[in-house]
Amino acid sequence: MEKNQIWSRRIAFGALAFALLFLSASADDVVVLSEENFEKEVGQDKGALVEFYAPWCFSFFRFEPIAFFALCVTGMAAGTTKIRSEVMSCDSKGKDYTLGRCGHCKKLAPEYEKLGSSFKKAKSVLIGKVDCDEHKSLCSKYGVSGYPTIQWFPKGSLEPKKYEGPRTAESLAEFVNTEEGTNVKIATAPSNVVVLTPENFNEVVLDEAKDVLVEFYAPWCGHCKSLAPTYEKVATAFKLEENVVIANLDADKYRDLAEKYDVSGFPTLKFFPKGNKAGEEYGGGRDLDDFVAFINEKSGTSRDGKGQLTSQAGIVESLDVLVKEFVAASSDEEKKSVFTRMEEEVEKLQGSASSYGKIYLKAAKNYLGKGSDYAKNEIQRLQRILDKSVSPAKADELTLKKNILSTYA
Repeated sequence: MEKNQIWSRRIAFGALAFALLFLSASADDVVVLSEENFEKEVGQDKGALVEFYAPWCFSFFRFEPIAFFALCVTGMAAGTTKIRSEVMSCDSKGKDYTLGRCGHCKKLAPEYEKLGSSFKKAKSVLIGKVDCDEHKSLCSKYGVSGYPTIQWFPKGSLEPKKYEGPRTAESLAEFVNTEEGTNVKIATAPSNVVVLTPENFNEVVLDEAKDVLVEFYAPWCGHCKSLAPTYEKVATAFKLEENVVIANLDADKYRDLAEKYDVSGFPTLKFFPKGNKAGEEYGGGRDLDDFVAFINEKSGTSRDGKGQLTSQAGIVESLDVLVKEFVAASSDEEKKSVFTRMEEEVEKLQGSASSYGKIYLKAAKNYLGKGSDYAKNEIQRLQRILDKSVSPAKADELTLKKNILSTYA
């Protein structure tokens, strides 16, 4: 059996097994509708686009035909079990069953959130949603039989028009603009994720001076879409790190590259550190904190999820030991002796540690010249600056100094 058939079957069964775990996302800019407020919000002085969804509605991938035999979602014989006793039995009867795109609530959620955010200030438009699990009668009233169903309610009308177009924020916005006469654009935030192609892959990923995390994804992959916002936050958190790159590759479009690196499912994440450009599988968690901890450990960085330097940034253990001796020394002569040893230690350092070492030495000189209160006073001064609005690069510079000075305080 070919490799892609094997992983297709494996992921398909996994998707079925965990289908009930996929929850629909919510957003403050999308109005939550119910039997109580539907007619107060819809059919009034605004045109309304409404998504009818189910919180358990899940998203499958598009695969080549795979043998499904008599298994249903729970592994029982086809026809004996249904999801939430309402949806989908797998009438395979022992023949091959082609698993298509079945349900898109989770996939639609981030697009619908972007739509809601973009139309937030449009006074003539309401972007809303109805949980059909909670409000079955309301969904039944408007003929909803599958999820998600998107309907347009013109201003002053409760007679809907079903939306049949692509389920992207841009396409939905174009539809609403046409229906209501608005001119709202979907704002596209600049991305810090480096987009890879066959033309730049080797230049970016195989750069021996960089640690590179690569997501191999497919545009139709529901899990990839779910990961995208988190992955963007990871890229943003490390955007000031010159030797760290967060990148992605459309593995559906560039299959040869994906096969070269043994990609057999989506998303696949591989880490290409400075010392191993063959790539190593990332098997950690997929929350922001998981990615940040992984990069910090592998690359020697000290960032938090917001991209700010942690209190450990700039700290060099070998110099910390000497600083303790320096501060504890009872005379200036003893301090100068320790300072000489610090200079010798700094000469051994390389890379970013070498630049941190220079800050250690400058702090020691000022300590000798200005007294023991220097570090405490300087930390307070730097903190006052940090409390104001400063650029991320400047914040990094001041935080490094403050962290190193704290070893003298």
